[in-house]
Amino acid sequence: MGMAPNDPGPFGVIFRTLKSRNYRLFFGGQGISLIGTWMQQVALSWLVYRLTDSVFLLGVVGFAGQFPTFVISPFAGVLSDRWNRHRTLILTQALSMAQALTLAVLVLTGAVAVWHIILLSLFLGCVNALDIPTRQSFVIHMIDDKRDLGNAIALNSAMFNGARFLGPSVAGILIALVGEGVCFLLNGLSYIAVIAALLAMRLSPAAPVKKSTNILQELAEGFRYAYEFKPIRFILLLLALTSFMGVPYAVLMPAFARDILHGGPHTLGFLMSAAGVGAFAGALYLASRTSVFGLGRIIPLSAGIFGVGLIAFAFSRTLWISLFLMLIVGIGIMIHVASCNTMLQTLVEDSKRGRVMSFFAVAFMGMAPLGSLMAGAVAEAIGITATMAIGGVFCIAGAVFFAGKLPLLRSIVRPIYAEKGIAKPS
Repeated sequence: MGMAPNDPGPFGVIFRTLKSRNYRLFFGGQGISLIGTWMQQVALSWLVYRLTDSVFLLGVVGFAGQFPTFVISPFAGVLSDRWNRHRTLILTQALSMAQALTLAVLVLTGAVAVWHIILLSLFLGCVNALDIPTRQSFVIHMIDDKRDLGNAIALNSAMFNGARFLGPSVAGILIALVGEGVCFLLNGLSYIAVIAALLAMRLSPAAPVKKSTNILQELAEGFRYAYEFKPIRFILLLLALTSFMGVPYAVLMPAFARDILHGGPHTLGFLMSAAGVGAFAGALYLASRTSVFGLGRIIPLSAGIFGVGLIAFAFSRTLWISLFLMLIVGIGIMIHVASCNTMLQTLVEDSKRGRVMSFFAVAFMGMAPLGSLMAGAVAEAIGITATMAIGGVFCIAGAVFFAGKLPLLRSIVRPIYAEKGIAKPS
């Protein structure tokens, strides 16, 4: 039986946002750049561990790279609601390119020291603190049909995790063959693609935003809005918990690959790639959904799957079992984060979008470095296995608590979705 002429088919549904020219440009440019980003992340963690043999310093570098998001992002969210987001993104991508090329020069000339890595990670963290809320808020301006917002977010996640599959695998091979410096160089050059894509976009001129209040007043207004609106509050709290207790597993990966599984850089690359494959599959599942209705149930379920995967992975001592469990971990965290992102973006008022997405960045990216620092210190004291398992237990506990709040949250969300034409209240 053939498809109806107007039936887009499964691929048409999953990739429907690519019919928007600006989003298509962004998707291609960012896809290339993100492969470089993942190469750099794996190469950086391997370089630090090779130079220091310290899981604590792995945690410190993870902390330096992400903590600025915790401090700066809320203010960056206010600026995102004021500034031209397109120009801001061009600036942040150019600064990220400069960071990668500086790192490449230091490593390739043999001059690199751990303090260089920490300072450059801190610099990139400051750039990302502005980039993340701006990029999240800019997505809606790149799509022609605003009803495709959830699909655009899911495709962003698919692109991110497709790169997460390719980048670490390539990095593992390159580190073994030519060293970490080449990974940093290739990452620096990859930013050319995303900057060119941003410059090629055709955007409607944005009306200048005039604000009579100061930044601190607007920040306080954003906090008040996010706290008093219970669905946003509970989504952000669960996301912050999973990021603090669960996501820091990534900074322990070099030690797990070398000391628990007795492998090398290629083992680390395979483990990170397995998580990327799972996350990519999770993103495609979300992209195939045609409505945001039902995501409230998926948010705690995916957090629970993530926690179970982490606990099982912590006790695995066989590579193929570890790879399978990393697949589960990747599926769980990707569906959780993207579902939280989509629900927040569909619920938030447009005038507060930048600020709420900055709180999303704080909950996801900002809490992870605090968790990385804690995980590095705890792993030194009680071991990698126990540290990962405890993180998984906390993720499951948070998921159970959130699930208990679902009836209350549904009663608030359904009338809003019905008013926006997203779903009818039952």
